[in-house]
Amino acid sequence: MGATAGSAHVGAGLFVPPFPASPSEKKISVEAFELDRTPVTNADFLGFVRDNPTWRRGLTPGLFANPGYLLHWSGPLDLGSDALPDAPVTQVSWFAAKAYCESKGKRLPTESEWEYAASASACRADGRRDPEFVRELQELYAQRGRRVISAVAKSAPNYWGIYDLHGLVWEWVLDYRNTIVGADDRQDGEDAEAMRFCGAKVFAGGGTNDYPAFMRYAFRSSLDGAFTMRNLGFRCAR
Repeated sequence: MGATAGSAHVGAGLFVPPFPASPSEKKISVEAFELDRTPVTNADFLGFVRDNPTWRRGLTPGLFANPGYLLHWSGPLDLGSDALPDAPVTQVSWFAAKAYCESKGKRLPTESEWEYAASASACRADGRRDPEFVRELQELYAQRGRRVISAVAKSAPNYWGIYDLHGLVWEWVLDYRNTIVGADDRQDGEDAEAMRFCGAKVFAGGGTNDYPAFMRYAFRSSLDGAFTMRNLGFRCAR
């Protein structure tokens, strides 16, 4: 088993979300947890659907995955040239990702856990004030998507020994719509939803250089559990 396989231990700490879901969540205590070192690959997911026919393309109910589910594979049990075995699996719904993690005795990470792990640079548990790390993220999030996604673990790991949290694919989290503002918030006397998702929120939340985080939060909040996307994958936690 290679150094990139398995899970990495992420130590407990205090996470300051750039866009708190509520005033009481301006600082979130994150307990220690395990996070997969790499996203789940096409080869990993192929093994899962072989063992769990319900999650094969063409057999999964539309309630749990839209028509794009695994559509880039050549067939229900054939990856083909557009889905490299060691590249992250994409075109999978939240329901399918959740089922995969549960089959391994794991779960999807929460948004706070994922963001906490992803805030680590190569040398620091919290690299958000590291100018070089911030610059790298800005460059990664400015890149255009690729038709064929490359293999995992081709870049250096972060402080926790985790690969590809940025720059390869977007990733599902357990509470992917956690930052949606409820209808009751209209009673607050201000347009809280607009403040959360408009450009002004970048300044109110994490500062002018935090648009990668803004992109992630806004992207997750636009999802539905049955959605599948060409650049959306996942990894497991426990």
